[in-house]
Amino acid sequence: MPIEPAQDDFREVPGSLGAAACYVLHTAEADKKAIASLTWADKWQARQLRAITTSIPPDFPARPSRPNLMSPKDMPRRRSGGEKGRIALLHALAHIELNAIDLAWDMVARFDSENWPQAFFDDWVQVAHDEARHFQLLARRLNQLGTSYGDLPAHNSMWEAAHDTRHDALARLAIVPLVLEARALDVTPAMIDRVRRSGDEDSAAIIELIAGEEIAHVAAGWRWFSWLCEKRDLMPTRTYASLVKKHLRAALKPPFNNTARNAAGLPPELYQGLVTN
Repeated sequence: MPIEPAQDDFREVPGSLGAAACYVLHTAEADKKAIASLTWADKWQARQLRAITTSIPPDFPARPSRPNLMSPKDMPRRRSGGEKGRIALLHALAHIELNAIDLAWDMVARFDSENWPQAFFDDWVQVAHDEARHFQLLARRLNQLGTSYGDLPAHNSMWEAAHDTRHDALARLAIVPLVLEARALDVTPAMIDRVRRSGDEDSAAIIELIAGEEIAHVAAGWRWFSWLCEKRDLMPTRTYASLVKKHLRAALKPPFNNTARNAAGLPPELYQGLVTN
């Protein structure tokens, strides 16, 4: 199903957290989306917004006119070496972080019927704040290397996973933070080593900072997945396995970064039983 971006026509000044979330989701231009995310996160953390109110987030967040979004199978093969390879990597990471801004705010707005405690919103607003900073760091680094976010094509598989789980908070938590973000914990150390060996310490330091902060995002996913399972009287490990088998389009494969996963509180039995060789 092709994803149609929402229009950048949301002009209400947010007074509640739900309205703030929708404001970000309706903001198309990447830099403005990041700034809006930081602005409304700061206001929530300063308790300058009302608590969550009923909100209707768009099924597909607004997106800038660039980059060109392609199917993952049609994406050009990423260069693995040299400055062009590093630029392609940084661009891909920037695109992930831009999507992650929307994923965090969508989590805030979409599932408010679950009667979450305030700590839930505090967690995901902090995630939204982090993701916006991450995008800005990567976009700035791309500028320093003589290019910009949007100059290369990108794919939309992260939001396709979000759209597929839009009807159930448990499914969203299982697939986005506990599969996609957890997988980032696995692959990032080798990525950092490769960039550092190329002599690009500035880029390596940015990726390393992001990787460290993503542990808390995975931890938030596991915390609220466990909370919702308890509320629904479900077994977390069994429920996770069922949801992953239902929604995951790719195999769950080792190696796993057990140090980072343990730091995020993920029990090994959660994911090791789902390994596909």
